[in-house]
Amino acid sequence: MSEQNTTVSSSVPPVVDRPKERTDSPLRRFFGSSVGRNLGLVIALVVLLAVGAATAGDRFLNVDNMLTIIRYASIVGVISIGMTFVIIAGGIDLSVGSVMGLSTVVATLAAVQIAATQSSWILIVVVALAVGTAAGFINGVVIAYGNVVAFMATLAMLVGARGLAELISERRTLIVNVTDFLSVTRSNFLGLPVLIWIFVIVAAAGWFLLNRTTFGRRTVAIGGNREAARLAGIKVRRHVVYLYVLSGFTVGIAAVMMLGRTTVGTSTHGLFYELDVIAAVVVGGTLLVGGRGTIVGTVFGVLIFATLTNVFTQNNLSTSVQQVAKGAIIVLAVLLQQRFASRGSRRTD
Repeated sequence: MSEQNTTVSSSVPPVVDRPKERTDSPLRRFFGSSVGRNLGLVIALVVLLAVGAATAGDRFLNVDNMLTIIRYASIVGVISIGMTFVIIAGGIDLSVGSVMGLSTVVATLAAVQIAATQSSWILIVVVALAVGTAAGFINGVVIAYGNVVAFMATLAMLVGARGLAELISERRTLIVNVTDFLSVTRSNFLGLPVLIWIFVIVAAAGWFLLNRTTFGRRTVAIGGNREAARLAGIKVRRHVVYLYVLSGFTVGIAAVMMLGRTTVGTSTHGLFYELDVIAAVVVGGTLLVGGRGTIVGTVFGVLIFATLTNVFTQNNLSTSVQQVAKGAIIVLAVLLQQRFASRGSRRTD
């Protein structure tokens, strides 16, 4: 009897002390969620508004200045919506600023403006959208089917599009003479400039596309794990082309907005915009490695940088100080991203 007891007891595996899993506090879990990140962006924006009010006073808080901030953010914001999709899928587009400059130049050529005067001002819009979309299509094909790294492919487009814009315009500023186009793009609707309404519409459409359609779910899946997405039946290459076409299309919209705001087309339009756009998307919570991002966060990221620029301008601070501050914000955002990403990987291990 004792031998049986000995045999049974020896078959029981020894008890091993396992290390306790690290559990985050409810506050950390909340700020690690999408709602928490967006709330953090709201707090940051409110703090910037408070700083502007404290340092510039009534000049900052008046309605005209608030509209100036949103109007400034609208053009960068429209491009940022398209960039959000690209980065969520694990890509990057460095050419958005140069493509916008090229779009404004082609849309304001004499032949285009004459044809628009004889037919409809919408022709200028169509040309700008076509140029941006075509550039996005070229980027997408080279990246998806040419197997060129997105960084290098879009860098080549950045250089090529800017050079082509200079050749076409002969480095001259082309003035928009189509009065119907200017009257529409510089008008107000319900008390707000048309440019702001365009930004609102594009942001709403981007939110719906990302959160309520198969296209958005496939975009997130590709950014999370491209090989798993391919094995799940997603045509990854084709979808990547669609994403860069979408990015180019939003650049074309921004080019139309820029023509309406400045009334000129020039190869210098959009200079360094790619940096502002990527910074706004990253600060908005979109992971540079892909797989996560929100349109709402991108909108807040754009507004934060636009407000920051306005605060510096109201206080007569140099652009150099602005760039240092923007750089610090970008580094902080990336560090926070890495911290939350590593915490998430520890919880899933």
